[in-house]
Amino acid sequence: MDFSQLHIILPFLAILLIIAFMYASVGHGGASGYLALMALFAFSTEAMKPTALLLNIFVAGISFWFFKKNDHFSWKLFYPFAITSIPAAFIGGSLSINPTLYKQILGLFLIIAILRMLDLLGKGPIQLRESHLGLSLAIGFAIGLFSGMIGIGGGIILSPVIILLGWGTMKQAAAVSALFIFVNSISGMTGFLVKGGNFPQEAFFLVPAVLIGGSLGAMYGSQRFNSNVLRYLLSTVLAVASLKLFLV
Repeated sequence: MDFSQLHIILPFLAILLIIAFMYASVGHGGASGYLALMALFAFSTEAMKPTALLLNIFVAGISFWFFKKNDHFSWKLFYPFAITSIPAAFIGGSLSINPTLYKQILGLFLIIAILRMLDLLGKGPIQLRESHLGLSLAIGFAIGLFSGMIGIGGGIILSPVIILLGWGTMKQAAAVSALFIFVNSISGMTGFLVKGGNFPQEAFFLVPAVLIGGSLGAMYGSQRFNSNVLRYLLSTVLAVASLKLFLV
């Protein structure tokens, strides 16, 4: 993509800002959205992964800061997922498995999660309950392994899991997912650079747009949006991600 062509870069930045707003409002970094947008605007495949990781780090970090600032973060809920997810992601990344099949399975899972959160497959848990350490460790490992195999951050799976199990509110799930994505994105970027990957310097020109969009989204998501608004926003994000998984 030629960054000197304003008639192309300006619409791209505007859409990028909106994507960052939407994802940050529900505690996500937005990598799946950035990748889809970059594909539409003919970014080189070599530039897409590191660029998405960079933007993911900024947006997830901002989102976590706002949600934690407003007392929505639970360390007790977060750490068991992270303990097993981070090493499992490295394992998953080294496995040679048909990515198309796993993308379709994940896409189907997200559709089921959307229907459940919108109460179209029965009511969700009425009361919150304590998370289970053993099950959390197992879920973290599964998400990490699965994410490593198909190349996603994992937050897009973690958020609906927390909500559907009744382990946290929408905003608690957003805060936990934001930090989950942040640490895994840093890990992924480190692995990319250690292996000699080339980082596109042009990616830094995109950071201001996601900083603005991500900050506004995280602020509104953590302070002003109620649970119903966040539920619909998360369902929209999951629907977009699911569609991308089936089509790409």
